[in-house]
This record gives sequence, structure tokens and C-alpha cells, in this order.
Amino acid sequence: MRARVLAALAASLCAAGIGSASAEEAFVTNQLSDDLMVVDLATSRSVATIPIGGKPAGVAVSADGRFAYVTSPDAKAVTVVDAATRQVSGRIEVGGGPLGIAVTPDGKTLYVADWYAAAVRVIDTASRSVTASIAVGASPSGLAVTPDGRLLLSADRDDDSVSVVNTATRERKATIKVGTRPFGVTIDAEGKRAYTANVGSNDVSVIDIAASQEIGRVPVGMRPYAVALTQGRGFVTDQYGGTVSVFDLATLKPIKRINVGDYPEGINATADGKRVIVACWESNTLSIIDATELKVIGEVKTGDGPRAFGAFLRRTE
Repeated sequence: MRARVLAALAASLCAAGIGSASAEEAFVTNQLSDDLMVVDLATSRSVATIPIGGKPAGVAVSADGRFAYVTSPDAKAVTVVDAATRQVSGRIEVGGGPLGIAVTPDGKTLYVADWYAAAVRVIDTASRSVTASIAVGASPSGLAVTPDGRLLLSADRDDDSVSVVNTATRERKATIKVGTRPFGVTIDAEGKRAYTANVGSNDVSVIDIAASQEIGRVPVGMRPYAVALTQGRGFVTDQYGGTVSVFDLATLKPIKRINVGDYPEGINATADGKRVIVACWESNTLSIIDATELKVIGEVKTGDGPRAFGAFLRRTE
């Protein structure tokens, strides 16, 4: 983890607003300060800080924007946050080491990766209770659900593979070998391809979901964490590099590396596709990237240790 000097960058960004950003908010898990910070991306300002506890890490905002679900590995629980009122509305005990989290498009089911149990816990969001457990590979981390809700993908870090789960039967239907230590997993809007950030091999695996196989690899920076997709490009957080690697989704060729804050982790694209939001663990910032110009255009201070691992953006209109 090499330190980076951000003073010059910060100075140049002070006057840079988010400009034409869509009406969205970022729900950022700050693991070291034990809270969830809500950032208005239109004004680049924090609008709420919600105590969570248990070293929050993973986050998933429901498609309808009503709730943010937050995993706390140390508390062995998922916290339910009412996104509009900024209040904690419930806690769900899941046990083990909850990390990655994903919610189905219809908002009825929540999936939580148990890092220690090689399993994914299934939660009914209406009753807020664990209803099933799905066996996957060792150390499941990132989770993603296809747009039709039929498949769940789990990046199983210590098995160097991705589990494909049939959500109807709640059984693993395929195991796909990928790069070394996959962590974040992202599915495209068509539900055809998935992308894993492989922490150990410094690359991204490209997966054909229907064929259940890896079809390509893209070299990126050191210790990639997660992937965002927009404007025909993939954006990858390189933890040790302090950069975001950009590659072309059609050709799988690297395009550029963008310097961001220290130790970037969580990354999402805004709904309008114009911005990419990056949580930077060591510099306690969000870096805002223009997805067309491929440059940082803004920075927001966060709490201590922002991870924002998952789908952390919420549309407000």
C-alpha cells in the first residue's frame, strides 16, 4: 500500500463540480468509522451519516431505491437502512462472516456471501429472515444477480472460481474457473457477460454466462478489487496502484489508467452512464471520474475506510 500525495489533485478539484450528474446518491460504507455515509452526487456533499457498527463493508441498494442493505462482518449481521429517512429500520442476524451482498431486481430476496462458510445466505426481505443457505466455493466475496433474477454469481476467492446458482432451485449449476483470487463480480445490463476482478493475478476474467465459461482475460493494475461498466468500457479499481484501469468491452484491450485516491475499492457507474464513482480506502475519499473524458473531475471526503463494496448508488428521481 504505497502512499500517494493528493494535495495538488485536491487543489485542482476544489472548483470542479459534478456538473451534469444525474440525481443520485452514494451510500458509502466506512468500515473504520463504523458508519454509512450518504453523498448527494449532484452537489458533491454528504447529506447523512448513519451509525452501523460491526465494521460495515458490503452494500446493496434495492432497485426501487427504498432500502440500502449493509453487511457487517464483525457483527455477523445485515443492517437494513430506509434510504429516504436515513434511519436504520432493522437488523438481520446471519452469523459467520457476511461480506458481499446483492438484492434481486424485484427486491424480494437478498443474497449474502458468508466468507467463512463457503455459502451464500438467502434472506426474505419481507420477513427479514434467513430462509436458506446455498453451498458455493471457498471464501465467497462479490455477488451479482442477472437482470432477469434467474441466476446468482458468486466470486469464490480461494477457489479461483465463480459459482453460478439457479435462484429458483437455490442450487449451484456450474463452476467457472477464472483468474487467481476473484473478488468483485459484475454482470452487464444484458445479462450475457460477467467480469471478475482477480486480486491475485492482476487481471479481469470475462465470462460468457450462458456458456458458463471464461472467454477472455484483461490485464489491469495491482490488486484489482471490483469492476464497473459504462459506455462500452470496463472500469477496474487497482488497490495497490491507486488507479482505475479502463478497457474496451468489445476488444478487451486496455485503454488507460486513471490516477485516483489511495487504495481504491468499491466502484459504480451512475445511471446515466456519465460518471464513475470510486471509494478510496486510504485517502478517505470518493473520486468522481468523467466516463467519456476518462479523467477525475471531483472528489468528496468520506468517513474512515470507505469500501462501498457492491451496488452503492441510488437514483432519487
